[in-house]
Amino acid sequence: MQTREPAGGARPTSRDVARAAGVSQATVSLVLGGKWRGRVSERTAGLVRDAASALGYRPNLAARNLRLGRTRTALLVVPALTNEFFARVYGGAAAVAAEHGFGVVLYPSPEGVGPARDPFASARAALDGVIASSMAAGALDAIRGSDLPLVMLDSDPSDPTPAAHVNLDVADGMRQVTDHLLGLGHRRFVHLASAVPSWTFEVRARALGTALRAVPGAELRTVPSPLDVAGALAAAGRALTDSEPRPTALVCDDDILAAGACKAVRRLGLRVPEDVSVTGFDDLALATAVEPELTTVRLPAERIGQSGMTALLDVLSSRTPASGALPVTLIPRGSTGPAPAA
Repeated sequence: MQTREPAGGARPTSRDVARAAGVSQATVSLVLGGKWRGRVSERTAGLVRDAASALGYRPNLAARNLRLGRTRTALLVVPALTNEFFARVYGGAAAVAAEHGFGVVLYPSPEGVGPARDPFASARAALDGVIASSMAAGALDAIRGSDLPLVMLDSDPSDPTPAAHVNLDVADGMRQVTDHLLGLGHRRFVHLASAVPSWTFEVRARALGTALRAVPGAELRTVPSPLDVAGALAAAGRALTDSEPRPTALVCDDDILAAGACKAVRRLGLRVPEDVSVTGFDDLALATAVEPELTTVRLPAERIGQSGMTALLDVLSSRTPASGALPVTLIPRGSTGPAPAA
């Protein structure tokens, strides 16, 4: 390989290697840092190594350590600051970060749809890595472009861009809800589905549909709703009055939606659970604040935050993060009961 010596006999830099190999500096960092597998082709890695050898380039270890631990700060991107679930995710991430001398900056991207902007003039200048929880596809394009290590929580595991994924087994959670309601004799279901375009909600919808398609006589209608109590109240009201016979179970994507659904049932002069059973998802404090208390799926929010920060630390230390979805648990309470007689 022909190379051009840096001007003035100066010590060659990663920029010189990138120019000689015809690649980006980020690619040079991946290859020479041993993190290129699965991100860079064998051919490209070879070009980078050959260029580095021809130029006599040696990584500046002091600068590399400064880059990886310069700020000892991670960014946690969440859809909203008002949702208790994300506060608990932050608490888990911050606890692990503190044990390793890191801090966590919390940054909201509205509704998880985005686009999330680079929160600083350049994220690379102020952060060592990014953790993103329950974000919609494409919402993180600006931050992804910063070449920072990215760990995705509760997101599509088939996306190859992040350095690591940490997921909850939300599909199993919805199967647990379905089995619970079927065991109580319910066959007419409405799925009060979050209108937010997110992988986690898509998985819940698929799991519910798959489970009910296998049950003779089971009926399922999907009604989208904004992710707030007022929107859920209106959507559930329509679902309960637009069809006969009336559905006997409202399966909600979130405890907030379930609270709105319970209000809709009562405003129609019906009872929960005697006339209509209602289920939620998340097990927020709200689940035990309403009456009757919500049957819901408990998601280990603190644990996913802990696992996300641990995965980011693993990536920064060139370790392989743990894999596998975190288990979730159905919590039966008073909002579900036997299906009413036909």
